[in-house]
Amino acid sequence: MTTHFFGDTAVLTGRSLRHITRSLDTIITTTLMPLAFLLLFVYVFGGAINSGSHSYVSYLLPGILLITIASGISYTGFRLFLDMKSGIFERFQSMPIARSSVLWAHVLTSLVANLISLMVVVLVALLIGFRSGAGVLAWLAVAGILMVFTLALTWIAVIAGLSAKSADGAGAFAYPILFLPFISSAFVPTKTMPGPVRAFAEHQPVTSIVNTIRDLFTQQPVGADIWIALAWCVGILIVAYIFAMTIYRRRIS
Repeated sequence: MTTHFFGDTAVLTGRSLRHITRSLDTIITTTLMPLAFLLLFVYVFGGAINSGSHSYVSYLLPGILLITIASGISYTGFRLFLDMKSGIFERFQSMPIARSSVLWAHVLTSLVANLISLMVVVLVALLIGFRSGAGVLAWLAVAGILMVFTLALTWIAVIAGLSAKSADGAGAFAYPILFLPFISSAFVPTKTMPGPVRAFAEHQPVTSIVNTIRDLFTQQPVGADIWIALAWCVGILIVAYIFAMTIYRRRIS
């Protein structure tokens, strides 16, 4: 059964990846907005923002990476919604394949697409001045956190794709997630914010994730932030996965 699941997931993931290669404009589109934010904040607002860091692009990059992921997963919800409406799920159910492999194919495709987008954003950041003395282990830790965060948000995207009534609704769920980095330590230190806003910013998941990635890039002790970040990511992932699978079973029953 396990071999059956992995084989079916691999085949369906290949199908989804082929769809992406035929519409590279989607990856380009979902990457353009984070790049626009990166360039806007560095070259327009950066001179007026006191982040306490010598390089604002280095301070800014962790938050931009999370925005990149949030932008990318909106397409996952949209693509899943189209598959549901096209009736292809019903055709898959008539075949001897593991039912959950259909969802996992979309999730793994999201991971690959977001990895490409993240690499593009990091490359542009390097071109405009981002530098890090972090070693291999620190970079692997950053990659691991970003992948878990991507998985967590992708399963939220799956819920939206299965529940939405329209294609626009399937992608619109990402807007509140895109807004979270702006009320966090992603762009400015939280100590500069007024009391209630600061309290929210310091206790929402993006701040702990951003702080952890920033500390890893700058070779600073990560402290408790890394455990808080992982707890948020894993907690969201588990809850979103349970809800997504519950909705999926109801839709195909």
